[in-house]
Amino acid sequence: MPLSSSPVIRRARLGAELRQLRRREALTLEQVCGLLGWASTSKLSRIELGQSRPDLADVLDLLDVYQVPSPQREALIVIARDAATSRGWWKALGEMHERQRTYAELEAGAAAIVEYQPAVVPGLLQAPGYARLRVLAGRLLHPDVDVEADVRARLARQEVLRRPDPPHYTGLLDERVCDPAGIPVEIWQEQLAHLLALADLPNVTIRVVPRTAAPPGAVHALTAYSCYSFPDPADPRTVMLETLSNDVRLVTDADVARYERMTGWLSAVALSAEETAALLRDRAGEVANGARPGGAEGEAGRSAGG
Repeated sequence: MPLSSSPVIRRARLGAELRQLRRREALTLEQVCGLLGWASTSKLSRIELGQSRPDLADVLDLLDVYQVPSPQREALIVIARDAATSRGWWKALGEMHERQRTYAELEAGAAAIVEYQPAVVPGLLQAPGYARLRVLAGRLLHPDVDVEADVRARLARQEVLRRPDPPHYTGLLDERVCDPAGIPVEIWQEQLAHLLALADLPNVTIRVVPRTAAPPGAVHALTAYSCYSFPDPADPRTVMLETLSNDVRLVTDADVARYERMTGWLSAVALSAEETAALLRDRAGEVANGARPGGAEGEAGRSAGG
């Protein structure tokens, strides 16, 4: 069952609004915790930073302290319930690693998702064999990851693309993603078939950015990124950047706008969805015939007219 909103975004929004209310009342963290009898300020700080699932009773106590009137009080209670939700299929994802959990929460409530990947197939587009290879590779840097549990969770996340009210998904893939080195042929064949099947979904758009193409001014994204927007326009549009050690979440209008401009520039030079499907079918044919994947150097660039 899909979530009506993204818990991680609702936590961020709830925290920001509670922090604004506290400041409106000219109260410090210490003063609020003293009024409520909380042992330390860390609990309130984590709520305001959106770093913990809020207990509804705690939120009600805070609203009392801040003397929040109706209907603002009722609206914040709804947001608090969404922030603490564990309804539906979310329970099935409880065993996933914390980093993957953040992405799952964002995807769960998104109305639209745009991802750019310069080197690997994005998680929402990965076939089972490819997903296992990526999780195994990541385990070299994060040895605490349970490989099989993380693979199961990653594949379960993909159901968001097939639910009755799915987000519109756009994947912008650098052409290098289509020419992987060191991946067994049978796994790459499965992955190409999986991409073509997903591209047939009405809510999924996959486009390859040719290696010879350059956005205006030769500006480059430098890293992979994911952009999320949500049905409630008051929920902050969000950009996620994945690094080797942790993930960076950007929510300010200025930061998000930069990545939206980047998406526009990449889209302007990318192959169309139809050209991308043709390219993927060509690559699948190469693999089936025993050729080295992507042997026709620059094929996508020629298809895009340079």
